[in-house]
Amino acid sequence: MSETLVIETATAACSVALIRDGTVIAERHEDVGRGHAERLIPMIAELPDGGRADRILVDCGPGSFTGIRVGIAAARGLALGWGAEVTGFSSLPLVAAAALAADPALDELAVVLEGGHGEVFMQAFTRPLAETGPFASRQPEAALAALGGRPAIGNGIRHLAALDPRLDLREALPRAADAALLPPGFTALPARPIYGRAPDAKPLGS
Repeated sequence: MSETLVIETATAACSVALIRDGTVIAERHEDVGRGHAERLIPMIAELPDGGRADRILVDCGPGSFTGIRVGIAAARGLALGWGAEVTGFSSLPLVAAAALAADPALDELAVVLEGGHGEVFMQAFTRPLAETGPFASRQPEAALAALGGRPAIGNGIRHLAALDPRLDLREALPRAADAALLPPGFTALPARPIYGRAPDAKPLGS
């Protein structure tokens, strides 16, 4: 039997799941806001056998700088202690996969997650799960223009609702257990941060 521990801390959610041969056998999911560092390890410990697995899959972003780093640090530390493989995935296709599974009528959508400085991280997907282009950090007005009539799903939809309340907007946070829905190509990223925006501070002379 092959088991995978999934760690999701890139947004306001702190979420973990244990997947055995493609089936979710246990999960913990909380909307913690900024409390990932305090909750993550206790949540993993609540899983069967303390969450111990042959493979660790961690959300690398885009999302919260702090949350992403907490998740990746925990994944690397546990992988070292357990002798496990660690790989990454992105929060955007995770949300898309869950939305497509929940609504068979959806053939295309855009995931819209909270970014920084009033922007949103946005990427469009089609069924079966495929990216229609790279993700981008956009101002809400630019995101609305790029939406192209697609339903928008994620925790950044409030920015679009303020511009046009008639849109098909669906609130969602990434959930670790939904990693079971991701095709293999989406779960083989290097376990390093995908921040999605350039740093606010720049070196002198740049």
